[in-house]
Amino acid sequence: MTRPRPDDSYEAAALARGLSPVVGVDEVGRGPLAGPVTAAAVRLDFARLPPGLDDSKRLSALRRAALAAAIRETAEVSVGHASVAEIDLLNILQASHLAMCRAIAGLRTPPALALIDGNRLPRDLPCAGTAVVKGDARCLSIAAASIVAKVERDALMVDLAQQHPGYGWERNAGYPTKAHLAALRDIGVSPHHRRSFAPVHNILYQDIS
Repeated sequence: MTRPRPDDSYEAAALARGLSPVVGVDEVGRGPLAGPVTAAAVRLDFARLPPGLDDSKRLSALRRAALAAAIRETAEVSVGHASVAEIDLLNILQASHLAMCRAIAGLRTPPALALIDGNRLPRDLPCAGTAVVKGDARCLSIAAASIVAKVERDALMVDLAQQHPGYGWERNAGYPTKAHLAALRDIGVSPHHRRSFAPVHNILYQDIS
């Protein structure tokens, strides 16, 4: 059976209610042990829609990069981050929401409605919001945001990998692969590791009785 692709039904419903502009918002980077969490907010121009928009997880790295460039050429895009320090201070969910709010705040045109991937809305959302579970696979604006956020964060982790070689961030983007966990034990904890995450915390405090 052919799986459904994201469509514009959420955006169309919002416009029918008089809510415009509408943006899609998604984040990437909740699971990694290192690096920031990154969110993107995208206001698509449906008259200039890049073909092939889909959940970023369903696309190859090359296809994501090409689509991210096309999205930036045809849509209004803003990216926001929450730092490792903010993740450790707030927790990863609240830091993800902070990154989303920063992405929305960076848009040139304040949105009337944000379509947010997930089942919870950020507490400080600066506009009306609708949570869309698995939104990156169901909603075109959220799919576009997922692509931009993924490409942005992957590039950031490649840069950090050059500053802190050995962890394989250029390949694993900070996620807890076997190689990353082994490097964490062998090399130790970098300034970009999330100390509130159990594998990092346990290494830092393994010698404390």
